[in-house]
This record gives sequence, C-alpha cells and structure tokens, in this order.
Amino acid sequence: MAKKNYENVEKITELLTDNKLGGLQKRILSTEKNLSDIIKKLTVLEVEKAEKETAQAELLRIEAEKAELEAQTAEKQREEEPAKKTEEPAPETNAEEKPKKKKETKKAETVEEKPVEERTVVAPKVEEKIEVSSVQEQPVAPKVEEKKKEEVKPAEKPAQAGPRAPRYFVNGKAQEGPVPKSVDAPSSNSRPRQQTNKPFAPKTERSDRTAQGTQNRAPRVNAGGVAPAPIVQKDNSKAFSAPAKKKTFEKTYVEKKPVSKRALIKQQGMTVEDFDEDKSGYRKLRTPKKAKKQEIPTIKIEHAVVTTQDIPLKVLSEKLGVSAVEITKRLFKEGIMKGINDSIDYDNAALMAADMGIDLEYKPEKTAEDILQDTIVEEDTSKLVTRAPVVTVMGHVDHGKTSLLDRIRATSVTSGEAGGITQSIGAYTVTAKGKQITFIDTPGHAAFTSMRARGAQVTDIVILVVAADDGIMPQTVEAINHAKAANVPIIVAMNKMDKHEVNPDRVRQELIEYELVPEEWGGDTMLVPVSAKTGMGIDELLDAVNLVAEMQELKANPDRQAKGTIIEAKLDKGKGPVASIIVQSGTLKTGDNILSGTTMGRVRAMFDDKGRAVKSAGPSVAVSVLGFEEVPNAGDSVMAVDQALMKQVQEERKNKARESMIKEQSRVTLDDVFAQVEEGKMKNLNLIVKGDVQGSVEAVKQSLEKLSNEEVKVKVIHSAAGAINESDVMLAESANAIIIGFNVRPDTKAKKLAESSKVDVRSYRIIYELLDDMELALKGMLAPKLREILTGKCEVRQTFNITGAGTIAGCYVTDGKIVRGGKLRIYREDIMICEGGVKQLKRFKDDVKEVNYGFECGCSIDGFDAIRIGDIIECYITEEIKA
Repeated sequence: MAKKNYENVEKITELLTDNKLGGLQKRILSTEKNLSDIIKKLTVLEVEKAEKETAQAELLRIEAEKAELEAQTAEKQREEEPAKKTEEPAPETNAEEKPKKKKETKKAETVEEKPVEERTVVAPKVEEKIEVSSVQEQPVAPKVEEKKKEEVKPAEKPAQAGPRAPRYFVNGKAQEGPVPKSVDAPSSNSRPRQQTNKPFAPKTERSDRTAQGTQNRAPRVNAGGVAPAPIVQKDNSKAFSAPAKKKTFEKTYVEKKPVSKRALIKQQGMTVEDFDEDKSGYRKLRTPKKAKKQEIPTIKIEHAVVTTQDIPLKVLSEKLGVSAVEITKRLFKEGIMKGINDSIDYDNAALMAADMGIDLEYKPEKTAEDILQDTIVEEDTSKLVTRAPVVTVMGHVDHGKTSLLDRIRATSVTSGEAGGITQSIGAYTVTAKGKQITFIDTPGHAAFTSMRARGAQVTDIVILVVAADDGIMPQTVEAINHAKAANVPIIVAMNKMDKHEVNPDRVRQELIEYELVPEEWGGDTMLVPVSAKTGMGIDELLDAVNLVAEMQELKANPDRQAKGTIIEAKLDKGKGPVASIIVQSGTLKTGDNILSGTTMGRVRAMFDDKGRAVKSAGPSVAVSVLGFEEVPNAGDSVMAVDQALMKQVQEERKNKARESMIKEQSRVTLDDVFAQVEEGKMKNLNLIVKGDVQGSVEAVKQSLEKLSNEEVKVKVIHSAAGAINESDVMLAESANAIIIGFNVRPDTKAKKLAESSKVDVRSYRIIYELLDDMELALKGMLAPKLREILTGKCEVRQTFNITGAGTIAGCYVTDGKIVRGGKLRIYREDIMICEGGVKQLKRFKDDVKEVNYGFECGCSIDGFDAIRIGDIIECYITEEIKA
C-alpha cells in the first residue's frame, strides 16, 4: 500500500507544471519523506518477524530432538534387563564360590533394577545444548563395580578397551544400555536379537557354550554375578552428527527389502515429521545464511565531462552519480518538464550540476567530420602555385551576358538556348592572351537567385554586365549584392555600346548609387565599355581580368587531394548522375573517392567544357564528373577522401540530417495547430516539378511557391532532376497533382500511363511561359466575380426530332447573335423554364460558331428536349471582372 502511495506521489509530482504551486510541492516532498520513513519501519518489522519465525522453527526442531532422545533412552533401559538374562556367567574357578556368586549377582540385579525404574528425564532448556549421554552417565551401583574388580582380577581391563554395551533396536532405531524389564522379548516391529538363527539354549547349557566361545580369548567381565559394563559415552554435542557405525549382522529378507516412505509410516506408526527428523540425522540441515550487504563506498564526483550539447538524462545521471528520477525532480522544481528518456541542453545541465557542487565540462569528441575538416585546412605553403582565376558573369536578363561570353570563347551558345536566355550554369575554361581563365555564366532572371548566389561563392572576380541603353535593373542590383556579400572584386562591362541611344554617363551615375565608383571618376571600380556584337572592348576586358587576378595572388596546391564546388548537377538517362565541378584546390583524378553532402561516389569519367574526356583536373578547372550514387545538391562542396573516412562522414551527415528533420517536425505551436485546422478551407494546388538540372528545379520550385496567395496555396510535393517517369505519374494520380516538366518530357511509358489515368503533364522550355500558365491556373481556382453579357435572342418557329440528336429547334434570330459557346435561357410565356448551354448550332447542314440577326439556324439545347414552337431563347456569356 505504501509503495502504491509512493507511486501516486511520483505521478502527481510529474503532472504538476505550474511554478506557482511551491507550497503544494513542499507538502508533496514532505509526504514523500514520511512515506519513505514508513517503508523503512515496515521493512524492519518484516525482518524482525522473519527472525522470530526462524527462532520458533529452531525451538520446535530442538524439542523434537529432545523427545526422540528421551524415547531412545527409555528403550535402552527397557532392553538392558533381557540382555542380562541371556548373558552367561564366567567360568567357575572353585565349586565352593558358585552359590556365593549367584547371590551376589541377584543382589546386583536388584540394585541395578531399582534406579532404572526411578529414573526421570528432565527436559533441558532451549538455550542449553542437549547431550545424549547426560541421562546414561548416572551410574547406579558403583560399589558393585568395585567388587567385580576385586573378585575377577584376571578379567580387569582398561576402561577405554572394555567391551561395548549390548545394542538393541526399538522401532527401527539402534539403542544401547541395559534392556528394561518391560521388554521381555523383541516385538514384531523391533530389530531381532543377534544370532536368532541358533536354537535357544536352556540356562544350564549356557556355561558350556560360553566356555566354548572363550577358549581363545580373555574371559568376559560381565559374567555371572558381575555388573554390566559401563555405558560408553558418546559425544552428542552436535545435534546433527552422523550416527555411530552399527554392528555388522545378517539381515532377513524382509529387512533387506526396500521399503517406501508410506509403508514405513504404516509399519512403525511414524509420522511424516518423525521420518523427516530421522532423516535429518544423516544430512546436516542447511539454513540459508543471510549474505552480508557490502557497503559500497560513495565516491564524491567533483568534475564531469560531456561530449554533446543535447545530453540524455540517463547519460547525465551516470556522469553526476544520481538517478535519472532525481534529475527529473530537480528539473521539475526549476519548471522544466522532462522524462527519463528525454534530453536537456548543456546550459541547464551545467546549472543543475553546479547546484550539486559538480563542475560539468563540455568537451566535444572529434568526429569524422572534424577529421575531414582538419585535412582540408592543412596546407603546405611550399607547394602553392599560381592558379587561373574563376570569373562569374552576372547581370540582368537580356543584357548580353551569354553573348559577351560567346564572343570571348569565339563560339555561339546563345542560339542553342531556349528563348535566348540562359537556363543553367555553364562553366568554361578559355585561354586569353596566353593565360587561362575559367568563366561561369549565371542566369539573369529573377527566378534564378540561388544560382547567382552559388556563382558568387565560388568565384574570384565578378564581371557585372550592364546594358548601356537600360542601365541598372533589379537583377543587376541583386548581382551587386551577391558580389559584395562574397567580398569579390567587381569589373563592370557596359555592353551594347554599338547602339545609338546609349547613355554611358547615366550608367556611371546609377553605379555610384550602389557604391561602385568608376576609376575615371576617382573610384576603384574598373568600368570597360564593350560590345558583344562587334567585339569592341573585349581585349581591354580580358586585360582587366588578368590585372585583378595578379593583384589577388591566387594560388593553390595541386599535389593534395581535390576540393571543389558543385556548380550544377543533373540526371542523365544514359550516364546517370552528372555533376559540373569547379576544382578549387588539389587535383581530381579518375578513380578518386568523392563525397558531396550525403552523396558519395567514385570518379568513373571526367569531361571538359568541350566534351573531351580527361584523366585529371587541376585547380580552377571546370569538369563534368560521372560516378555519383545520387544526384548531388548544387552548391555543395565536393572532396576526394579515403574510402573508410568517406563512409564515416556520410553516416554522420545522414544522422545529423535525420535528427534535424525530426526536430523540425516536432516543433508544433498552437498557431501551427490552428493553421492546420483552418487549412481544410484552403484550396491547394499540388505540383510535381521535374527539370533537366538541379539548379533549374530549385528555381522553378521557389518561383511557383511564391505564387501562393490567401485563397490558393501552391504546394510542390516532389521535385527532382531527370525525365518524367511512371512513378511521378502514379504519385500525381494519388495526390491529385499536376506534373510540371522544365526542359524534360515524359518517356513513352509515363506518357501512356498519364493518358490512361488522366494526369495533367505540362512541359516548358522557357520559365516565362511556365509562370504565366501557373498564374492563370491559380486564377481559375479562385472564386472570381462574374458578370453576364447578353449576346442575342431568337424565336422558335419549328421543331425537329432527330434520332441520336434529340429535339432540334428551328430558330430565327431576332436580336444580336447566337454564340456556340454561350449559355441559353428558354422563356415560355415570359417565364424561364430552363437554362443550359448550346449543344449544337447549325445553319443548314454546316456547324457554325455564331448566327447573326436576321438569319435562321438550328439549335439544340444541352439537357433539354421539351422545346415548343413560340418559345423565346436568350443567349448570354459570362465575363470575369478583373480587379
């Protein structure tokens, strides 16, 4: 009961969360202390009760042994007298002494018999040891024994070598000493006398038999009138000592026959307790000894070390040397509700440890990620060599970035771009004036913000392309901010200088607003007027790039393991995952183990910007790499590492990502709950986005999610790089989603499955068209405000019943026009009887879109055949009122 109450107190303590209930908490703690004291007292009482029961059992056992010893003593006394009668007298030395010896023997017997009858056994106390020989050591006739010694001197022997007293058995138990008078003959249940197979001899013949048996040995001392030999004393101090070795004698068949416990009880009238007591004489009773509780010395902890910021309570209990329950109680007092399976942060753990007088130190273990970062930081300065600069071309859309890069590369890439705009990052290595330069072309559209940010992070120099006729535009400002955030020098290329309506001074003035002061105006920003169309200023731009690169002193170690950044990644149908990588340090070789994020692989092949296979790529070289297990994320760093370390780092990163995902899912507030409840009223547009490269997929996904409004929520349930496959169609069917493909199309199987399951699959090559269509789709999902526009009226003048087509009304247009896509209202006697759409509209046998005033036509109404001559049909269309 006390234990149950203790558990209830524990539960109440865990349920209390209000910090203001301090008084109630104190009462609970005091009650808990009282209960613990009661439990201790109950434990002491139970131990005392067990000890009393053990003492009572021991007392009962001793009393049983005492009763058994008393019975044995009585049986011995009863059997001693018959034994004396059977004993034979010693050989007569003189005929004259015979009658005298007989008289003396009779006197000795009377003296011997008298004390036997008068003996009484006093029960010993429980505390005293019981000795079997205590009753038998009372000699009855010591004087007679002296007479025997005087009269029969030749038979005198030392006491220790004297003959044993006669043995007899009562109820199957061996007894020693004189046989009492009451026992004239052995009973049927007692053990028989020795030599029972010999015929009984009369008293007169015993002297002859005795004389025959004593020819070769000394005469017996207990002959004739001599008193029986003294009883040999036994050391019975031990209550459970084994019995003395019995005399050897022949047993009868009945005695040799094995007897069961039940039969033995029936024969001798014994009880189960007697049988167990008899058996206990042969085996020592083992009383379980209470193991002594070893007192474990308490060690005071003064300093503890933890290796993680989030510490499980079980780990903290081991560190502090207290139970996890005690820690939860302490946290509860501080207003922190935690279970024993939860974790707490290091700060709260350190405060609690300080209250206990323990210094808790945070010392993180060196993980595989730390080892990897150490290898990256280590750099041998003696092996550093000059590397080529990485230049990123940035600017607003259609300002001529790709055309300028094409002029530098002397190739034409723009013609191959969809709609004339760059869709993904392209990295190219060119040789200009004997020096290598790696260029990265980034998209200028607003949707590709993340791609421009990645380009700024891996670059050494930014070429900001500004159209001389347009000036600074929104994406130009964004490019400036990315370059400043990456602390990268900016070279402004003022493009389209071949046009007549350009205004260079306006561009310079706008640049000053963003802290880009040209050198000719006293600033430190290099501004180069160029024309991608005519090639004007290209050489000056390359000279400016080389000058800035020399000022930066760009160096790298080509002899170490490679480290770079993934510019773009995609899933090629024939090659698998393909990643465009800029090597920033070291040399990437075919066969290297590479790791990027949680994706690892082995370099199977590498191709340069012209599609040629290469075996290695040094610093500042852009290559396409094959061999990743999955498509890596664009913008992640990539490293060549040992295989064992690579697997450890991958496992740690996966575990970290899994933990962060669980934490994000577990962060639920009341606002989130209410939002989820109200989400049932919100219309959702589920989308699946697939693209040719990972960067384009991210851009499309971010742009689509920005189209959400208060009434419609755009939800991208899945996005990946690669072609549209069957699994995408099945997911769209189950989630009622639309599949958006950017620069990818569904394969044959996916196309057939989409047609059969009626899944809407749309493919786009230009992001403008994609966003415009999505905006229209979202407007269709809104509840728009509509207005009716009356287009015309007609009168029914004839009806025709046509099999398969229903009733056709022959009409004459009296006002306006009848439109095929319009809606109709049928009036009969100025009462509207039906409303429906135009099912068919014909003039003579030809289908027409509309019939104007003054013309006849045939019209069938959708869902209505009961039309009559004279009915008036009114045609109207609905139009959305734009906000």
